[in-house]
Amino acid sequence: MKSLKCLVRHVQLRTLWLLLFVLAACLSSPAAHSTSRIAHFLPDIALNEIFPAATHASEPEGKLPVSKVFKDQEQLGYVYVTTDIVNTRGYSSFPIDTLVALDMEGSIVAARLLEHHEPIVLIGIPESRVEAFIQGYIGQNYIKNRPKPGAPPPVDIISGATVTLMVVGDSIMRSSQLLGRQEGIGQPAAPAVAQATVKRSIDTRNHTLSSWDELLQSGAVQGLHVSVADINQAFKDSGRSEAAAHPQEGDPQDTFIDLYVALVSVPSIGQSLLGEADYNYLQQELKPGQQAMLVVGNGLYSFKGSGYVRGGIFDRIEIIQDLDSFHFTDLDHQRLPGVKAAGAPDFKEAALFKIPATATFDPVLPWRLQLLVQRVLSVKDKAFVTLNLNYQLPDSYLTAPPPAAAAAAPEAAEHDDLETASEPLYKQIWAGKKVQIAVLLVSLLTLGGVFFFQDTLTKHEVFYRRFRIGFLLFSLVWIGWYASAQLSVVNVLTFSHALRTDFRWEYFLMDPLVFILWIATAISLIFWNRGAFCGWLCPFGALQELANKLARFLRIPQIKVAYSAHKRLVAIKYVTFILLFGFALYDMAVAEKMAEVEPFKTAIILKFIRDWPFTIFAVLLLIASLFIERFYCRYLCALGAALAIPARLRIFDWLRRYPMCGNPCQRCATDCPVQAIEPEGPINPNECIQCLNCQMLYHHEKKCPHLIQKIAKRKRDKPAPVAVASSLQDDAAARPTVRPRSVDSTDSTPATP
Repeated sequence: MKSLKCLVRHVQLRTLWLLLFVLAACLSSPAAHSTSRIAHFLPDIALNEIFPAATHASEPEGKLPVSKVFKDQEQLGYVYVTTDIVNTRGYSSFPIDTLVALDMEGSIVAARLLEHHEPIVLIGIPESRVEAFIQGYIGQNYIKNRPKPGAPPPVDIISGATVTLMVVGDSIMRSSQLLGRQEGIGQPAAPAVAQATVKRSIDTRNHTLSSWDELLQSGAVQGLHVSVADINQAFKDSGRSEAAAHPQEGDPQDTFIDLYVALVSVPSIGQSLLGEADYNYLQQELKPGQQAMLVVGNGLYSFKGSGYVRGGIFDRIEIIQDLDSFHFTDLDHQRLPGVKAAGAPDFKEAALFKIPATATFDPVLPWRLQLLVQRVLSVKDKAFVTLNLNYQLPDSYLTAPPPAAAAAAPEAAEHDDLETASEPLYKQIWAGKKVQIAVLLVSLLTLGGVFFFQDTLTKHEVFYRRFRIGFLLFSLVWIGWYASAQLSVVNVLTFSHALRTDFRWEYFLMDPLVFILWIATAISLIFWNRGAFCGWLCPFGALQELANKLARFLRIPQIKVAYSAHKRLVAIKYVTFILLFGFALYDMAVAEKMAEVEPFKTAIILKFIRDWPFTIFAVLLLIASLFIERFYCRYLCALGAALAIPARLRIFDWLRRYPMCGNPCQRCATDCPVQAIEPEGPINPNECIQCLNCQMLYHHEKKCPHLIQKIAKRKRDKPAPVAVASSLQDDAAARPTVRPRSVDSTDSTPATP
């Protein structure tokens, strides 16, 4: 009878999961908009707030839809929505519609967030802070001064919304560049530049040695001088009043930084600055076609910083050429004692950098070194400004272009693909988080080892308990508060939405740590149901369990929920998930707001820095967990319910049980921290968090009643070696002692046979 009930329940859950997906497919929405986004929003846009003299705007037109704004017959600029120009989608997989207005020179005169469904921004982070980020792009001209998408933004990234705002900033930059190509903004001078530089190469026959002053005069060495007064003015112009309120100390005329750069892979320049021996050694180190540059500096500010020591990246300097850019790492770096050119001053910092082999860089074309200057405002807040050092290799170091080059340049420009772009943003994000990815992968492999060798681990109670506390602390502090990689039911809803509309992997690859955790969780469902994530990797779950352990240590009384009540209360989280899923089919924005039943964003991502209703809700749940271990996980967690449904399809059952478990023994059921063991003995896989507490008891010879009885029975059935020895000693005592006669003995008593 019990087996029949389990089978019926199993079939019911599978049927429910299947019905949910059938319903999702039936109610799927269109994959794309029938009209452009600018046409949708244009009637509600107040043009005179963007262009005060505007009288009207044209209907959206062009391959990339854009509306032209006019004052009578005079065109004032362009208005468009980034979603029409580039694929502006965040982690939610929904479009992030951002309004951008350009003047006739290509400068951004307005930027505004129109519509989005990003869960981290919907509730919790004030819209004013997001708008402040976007407003930082006003005044930028990415058509004439084009950094690569992913370059440092003009304002700080808001904590907790990094991925979303990186996507927004990247879309603003790339869309303005692509629109500039379509509309010909800033294009008249472009063919001349192309004709002057195309097909030219470095003159390797020129080995003329020059002094420092001669290199400066020829342009082979380019410099940037910034005084204390200059940098204070730069922060003042950045618009952040708090940055201006923390000026750089020192005399205004003091040197903040004196920075110089040169291409030392050019024979004449390299031999002059490095000396013949060091230049020859450099040529041996460089791969064919690889370039190298010298960066030297003096002053109060270091262009190296300390980031490369911790993470291997020189994050204060970036090389930008057209739409491509790159940072140097410690593997590209070689420390130099100084510059050997005649008359060169002494420099506090001198570094030789090899251009990374993976970077796109043409030494003939113009490029710039962008210096990131940071100013500490408080323990958690910093302000940034960027300074540019432009560089163009002088003609005297280049060969003359072939006669046919001038004719070929315009033709090449005509065939320049409008969608020519740099490396996708998600790849840039993955490249920038290599260390975090490595740490997470190591932790996942460690956890996999725990499950595969759980019998060995749980045989050692003290080590098991200490290891579990350590791993929970890692999940809370590193995965949660540091990396903000808390999974959410919103991720499940957006994934199902993407399957019904426009599914693309790059949407979910935007956050590498969250993506890896989801892949690991999906795989673990086959082996260990939802317990691998819920019991070990969920930061909020770890926070609840650690809080409860502290409560037990302080002898706070625990509330034992009757199993009959517990069995009914666990249904709440399944009802919650089904409601959220249903609302997601109707309106994703409504479902995302309802998903605030999760305290994850408040307690983990935003670290309780949030409006008071959300903070009080999260704190109350934690207080409840002091008396009932993992209260939220047991009864309210919609994410746990979402993971439990497909987990019924698991293939393996790793948890070991004895025949007497549940009948009559109730030790494991009583000690289970989430009451996942039924009184009859079976472990409910929907509720089990794979904490392995029952497996520790399974091997514990002093706590498991079955083992205690087994050991006692073994002792009773086995003959006692002490009793046998005693019996032999008694027999020996009953016999007379036999003494062998000695030859010279005086004892005449005969020996007893």
